[in-house]
Amino acid sequence: MDGGGRLPRSVKAMTAKPVSAQRRSPATVPAARLPVRHSGPQLLVGERQGRWMRRTRRSAIAVPLSQRVPSSLGTWLALGFLTLSLGAGFVMGGHWQNLQDNYGEPRHMLARVLGFGIDRVTISGLSGLSEQEVLVAAGIDSKTSLVFFDADEARKQLEATPLIREAAVRKLYPGEVSIALTERDPYALWQVKGELFVIAADGTVIDKMDDGRFAYLPLVVGKDANNRAGEYLALRNQAGPFAQHIRAATLISGRRWNLKLDNGMDVRLPETKPEAALQRLVSLESDFRVLEKDVLAIDLRQPDRVVMRLSEEAAAARADQLKSKSKKKGGEA
Repeated sequence: MDGGGRLPRSVKAMTAKPVSAQRRSPATVPAARLPVRHSGPQLLVGERQGRWMRRTRRSAIAVPLSQRVPSSLGTWLALGFLTLSLGAGFVMGGHWQNLQDNYGEPRHMLARVLGFGIDRVTISGLSGLSEQEVLVAAGIDSKTSLVFFDADEARKQLEATPLIREAAVRKLYPGEVSIALTERDPYALWQVKGELFVIAADGTVIDKMDDGRFAYLPLVVGKDANNRAGEYLALRNQAGPFAQHIRAATLISGRRWNLKLDNGMDVRLPETKPEAALQRLVSLESDFRVLEKDVLAIDLRQPDRVVMRLSEEAAAARADQLKSKSKKKGGEA
């Protein structure tokens, strides 16, 4: 700059150029001035997350605990502890079990409250069983709801009952159960080893005789008598009106029958042609009223004779009668 305050001419020439002329294209920019890509190890995602978590943790530590914990947390914890204590006491004290015993399981209670209780049970096909026995076998009571009642399981339980051959169970909403049964027909009673059973026509045991419902059935006694009960019933049917006096039949050695009459008399039938021997007994009753005699047993095993065993009193009276007859004959002589 000279004394007049003017710039040198060379400087003016430089400053007189437009701004655009001073800019250079990237191709003309020296390489030393370009940004350099960093070729060193990059920060992994996990490391970035770890740094972020550490920064968050430091910021959380900076906030007081009283400000970070909700103010109502203590109230909720106290209520939860109280509820847990009451529930434990309710269960351990037996109240929960008593509630289920009186009103059933919670699911059944809820279903009944919503109107799905079992209000009506229709049972068809009853013969030897009672309605109460069917309900117990099916698992139906006042605590059962229709929604959670398992009809298929009830059918299986019913068919497991010896007297029931088939069963069908249906649920009819909103509150009815329909049960259709097909019972096995009781055919006779079978006594063996001191126990009494109800049997079917093929000899299959239906149930144990625990009450007097089937006392009207004919009775067979002895080993394998259940499989031969049909023979006895056919023989009994041939006795006509006399059959009402036959109380039971005992199978002897699997070969023949002994009959027990209602007056306690024993009748021994032969192994072959027992029908003919029974007809002889019917004739004796018709002609001589043998059931009114003091006779303990009648043996019909011989086709040409009848052997009777008298009671002790009758035998003694018979002996005295024979003695008196012999004395009379001796005096006359």
